[in-house]
Amino acid sequence: MNLPRLKVLDRYLIRKFLSTAGFSMLICTMISCAIDFSDKVQSIIEEPCTGKDILAYYTGFVFQMSSLLMPLYTLIAVVFFTSRLAFNSEILSILNAGVSFARLLRPYLIGGLTIGLMHLSINHFIAPGFNKWKLWFERTYVWKQQDKGKTTNVHLLTAPDVKVYIRGYNKNGKSMSGLRVERFEGSQIRSILSAENARWKSEPDRWELTQWTIRTFDGLKETLQRGTTPLDTALNIRPQDFVYYNNQNEEMTTPELRQAIRRDRNRGQANTRSYEIEMHRRTADAVTNIILTVIGLAVAGRKVRGGLGLHLAMGIGIGAGFILLSKFAVSFAASGSIPVMLGMWIPNLIFIAVAAWLVLRAQK
Repeated sequence: MNLPRLKVLDRYLIRKFLSTAGFSMLICTMISCAIDFSDKVQSIIEEPCTGKDILAYYTGFVFQMSSLLMPLYTLIAVVFFTSRLAFNSEILSILNAGVSFARLLRPYLIGGLTIGLMHLSINHFIAPGFNKWKLWFERTYVWKQQDKGKTTNVHLLTAPDVKVYIRGYNKNGKSMSGLRVERFEGSQIRSILSAENARWKSEPDRWELTQWTIRTFDGLKETLQRGTTPLDTALNIRPQDFVYYNNQNEEMTTPELRQAIRRDRNRGQANTRSYEIEMHRRTADAVTNIILTVIGLAVAGRKVRGGLGLHLAMGIGIGAGFILLSKFAVSFAASGSIPVMLGMWIPNLIFIAVAAWLVLRAQK
C-alpha cells in the first residue's frame, strides 16, 4: 500500500508545527526551572550537594515537566502558529484554493502524532530513568522525611503459600526483629521458622538469622530444631520492601510498574492503584497531544478581531480545563470511585467530543 506523499503545504505546516512546539517547550521549561530553583535555592546552598547533583536533578526535572505538560506545550504551539497564519490570511487563502478542512487537518495530525509518539517513549521509558536522579536529590537534600514505609507489625505474603510476620525493621541497620515465616500446603501449615533477629546479608535475598527455631509438621508429628549459631537462609524479602515514597511510581519504567503491581498483589497488598494510575496516564497523555492538536486548529484557524491574544487566551483556557478535569479524574480513580482505566481516559473521551464539535463549527 502506497502512502500519500507529503505536499509542499504539508511540509510547511509540519515544520511550523514542530519548530513552534520545540520553542514553546523550551520557553516553558526555562520558566519552570527558574521557579523551581527559586523554591529550592536555600536547600541547594545549605546542603552539601555538588554541581553534578544539581545538574542531574534539573535533567530529571526537565523530563518530568515534559512528561506532565507536553499536551499543554502542543496546544500552545498549535494555537500560536495557526493564529499567526490566520491573522496573515494564510488559512483563508488555503481554504479558498479548494483545500478542504479535512485535508488541512492532515499535516496537523502528522505533527500531533509525531509529538504523541515522542511523548509516549518519554513517559514509558525515558522520563522515569531521569526521574530517579530528581527524586533522589529531593529525598536527600530537600524533603528528607518522605519515606512512609511500614517498619512495625509488617505482614507479607512472599509467595502464595508463605506468610511472613515481622515485629520490627531497622532501616539503617537493614535488620529485622521478631521474624516469623509460616509455610502452608493447601490449608495445612507445614513449617514455622522463627528468629529473634535477621540481618540482610547479600543479593539475592540472603538473610542471616540468629536465635532461630524451625518447627516442621507432618500430620500430628512435629519436629523441632533450635540454633544459636547464625543461619544463612533465603527469604523473598529485600530492604527496598520497607521503603515507600508517595511518588516512587514516577521513577519506574512501565515494565517495572507492571512488575511492582504483580509483586504487591502476590503479597496480599491489593491497593496498587497509584501504580495503575501512573501506567495508564502515560498512554492517555500521549494520545491527548493529538486531540488538543485538532482543538487548537479548530480554535485558532478562524481570523477574529482579538487576534493572537484571544486565541492564546482560549488555548490556555482549554489547556487549564483539561488539566483540571484530569486532576478530578485522578482523584476519583485513586479513591476507587471509578475504575482506574476509565478515570485516566475520561478527559480524553470528553475532549474528543469537544474536538468533534469544534471541527463541525470550524471555518470551512
